[in-house]
Amino acid sequence: MFYAILAYHVEQTVQSWTPEEDAALMVDLLEINDRLTRAGKLGPAARLGETAKAVTLRGPGDGMVIDGPFAETKEQLLGLYVLDCADQDEAIATARDLKRVNPSAVYEIRPIMLYLPGAPLVTGQG
Repeated sequence: MFYAILAYHVEQTVQSWTPEEDAALMVDLLEINDRLTRAGKLGPAARLGETAKAVTLRGPGDGMVIDGPFAETKEQLLGLYVLDCADQDEAIATARDLKRVNPSAVYEIRPIMLYLPGAPLVTGQG
Protein backbone atom coordinates (compact mmCIF):
# COMPACT_ATOMS: atom_id res chain seq x y z
CA MET A 1 0.00 0.00 0.00
CA PHE A 2 1.16 3.52 -0.67
CA TYR A 3 1.61 5.96 2.19
CA ALA A 4 2.34 9.67 2.21
CA ILE A 5 4.68 10.97 4.86
CA LEU A 6 4.06 14.70 5.15
CA ALA A 7 6.94 16.65 6.69
CA TYR A 8 5.99 19.67 8.81
CA HIS A 9 8.39 22.11 10.39
CA VAL A 10 8.44 25.65 11.72
CA GLU A 11 9.38 27.42 8.51
CA GLN A 12 11.22 30.26 10.28
CA THR A 13 13.43 27.69 12.01
CA VAL A 14 14.34 26.02 8.72
CA GLN A 15 15.04 29.40 7.12
CA SER A 16 17.33 30.32 10.03
CA TRP A 17 19.71 27.43 9.35
CA THR A 18 23.04 28.27 7.80
CA PRO A 19 23.73 26.74 4.38
CA GLU A 20 26.13 24.36 6.12
CA GLU A 21 23.51 23.23 8.67
CA ASP A 22 20.94 22.72 5.91
CA ALA A 23 23.43 20.78 3.76
CA ALA A 24 24.37 18.52 6.69
CA LEU A 25 20.71 17.68 7.32
CA MET A 26 20.16 16.99 3.62
CA VAL A 27 23.10 14.55 3.59
CA ASP A 28 21.42 12.57 6.39
CA LEU A 29 17.98 12.72 4.76
CA LEU A 30 19.37 11.68 1.37
CA GLU A 31 20.96 8.62 2.98
CA ILE A 32 17.46 7.52 3.99
CA ASN A 33 16.15 8.36 0.49
CA ASP A 34 18.92 6.28 -1.09
CA ARG A 35 18.17 3.30 1.19
CA LEU A 36 14.46 3.48 0.38
CA THR A 37 15.17 3.82 -3.36
CA ARG A 38 17.46 0.77 -3.33
CA ALA A 39 14.69 -1.18 -1.56
CA GLY A 40 12.17 -0.07 -4.20
CA LYS A 41 10.04 1.65 -1.53
CA LEU A 42 10.39 5.36 -2.39
CA GLY A 43 8.17 7.10 -4.89
CA PRO A 44 8.17 10.85 -5.40
CA ALA A 45 9.68 13.00 -2.67
CA ALA A 46 9.78 16.78 -2.65
CA ARG A 47 11.02 19.67 -0.58
CA LEU A 48 8.48 22.44 -1.02
CA GLY A 49 9.29 26.09 -1.55
CA GLU A 50 8.58 28.73 1.06
CA THR A 51 4.97 29.42 1.95
CA ALA A 52 5.44 33.16 1.27
CA LYS A 53 5.61 32.30 -2.44
CA ALA A 54 2.57 29.99 -2.36
CA VAL A 55 -0.96 30.76 -3.43
CA THR A 56 -4.22 29.02 -2.58
CA LEU A 57 -7.15 28.45 -4.92
CA ARG A 58 -10.48 28.31 -3.12
CA GLY A 59 -14.13 29.14 -3.48
CA PRO A 60 -16.94 28.22 -5.89
CA GLY A 61 -16.72 28.08 -9.67
CA ASP A 62 -13.27 28.86 -10.99
CA GLY A 63 -12.27 29.86 -7.47
CA MET A 64 -10.23 32.80 -6.32
CA VAL A 65 -6.45 32.78 -6.04
CA ILE A 66 -5.27 34.25 -2.75
CA ASP A 67 -1.78 34.65 -1.34
CA GLY A 68 -0.27 31.81 0.61
CA PRO A 69 -1.63 29.15 2.87
CA PHE A 70 -3.03 30.81 5.96
CA ALA A 71 -3.23 27.81 8.23
CA GLU A 72 -3.37 28.68 11.90
CA THR A 73 -0.55 26.31 12.81
CA LYS A 74 2.97 26.62 14.14
CA GLU A 75 4.34 24.18 11.57
CA GLN A 76 4.02 24.39 7.81
CA LEU A 77 4.00 21.56 5.27
CA LEU A 78 7.54 21.74 3.86
CA GLY A 79 7.93 18.39 2.12
CA LEU A 80 6.52 14.98 1.38
CA TYR A 81 7.46 11.40 0.60
CA VAL A 82 5.41 8.74 -1.16
CA LEU A 83 6.28 5.22 -0.01
CA ASP A 84 5.22 1.72 -0.92
CA CYS A 85 4.96 -0.03 2.46
CA ALA A 86 3.59 -3.38 3.52
CA ASP A 87 1.55 -1.72 6.26
CA GLN A 88 1.23 1.31 8.49
CA ASP A 89 3.87 -0.03 10.89
CA GLU A 90 6.47 0.03 8.12
CA ALA A 91 5.46 3.60 7.16
CA ILE A 92 5.77 4.68 10.81
CA ALA A 93 9.20 3.05 11.05
CA THR A 94 10.33 5.06 8.03
CA ALA A 95 8.97 8.28 9.54
CA ARG A 96 10.93 7.46 12.71
CA ASP A 97 14.11 7.17 10.60
CA LEU A 98 13.41 10.64 9.19
CA LYS A 99 12.67 11.98 12.69
CA ARG A 100 15.99 10.66 14.00
CA VAL A 101 17.91 12.85 11.55
CA ASN A 102 15.50 15.81 11.74
CA PRO A 103 14.24 15.67 15.34
CA SER A 104 12.45 19.03 15.34
CA ALA A 105 10.23 18.07 12.39
CA VAL A 106 6.74 16.59 12.66
CA TYR A 107 5.75 13.74 10.34
CA GLU A 108 2.16 12.90 9.43
CA ILE A 109 1.66 9.40 7.99
CA ARG A 110 -1.40 8.98 5.82
CA PRO A 111 -2.54 6.13 3.53
CA ILE A 112 -2.92 7.10 -0.11
CA MET A 113 -6.27 6.06 -1.50
CA LEU A 114 -5.44 6.76 -5.16
CA TYR A 115 -1.96 7.02 -6.68
CA LEU A 116 -1.55 8.22 -10.25
CA PRO A 117 2.18 8.47 -10.93
CA GLY A 118 1.86 10.56 -14.09
CA ALA A 119 4.82 11.38 -16.30
CA PRO A 120 8.32 12.01 -14.97
CA LEU A 121 8.97 15.69 -14.31
CA VAL A 122 11.66 17.22 -16.48
CA THR A 123 12.53 20.79 -15.71
CA GLY A 124 13.38 23.22 -18.48
CA GLN A 125 15.17 25.43 -15.97
CA GLY A 126 18.81 25.09 -15.05
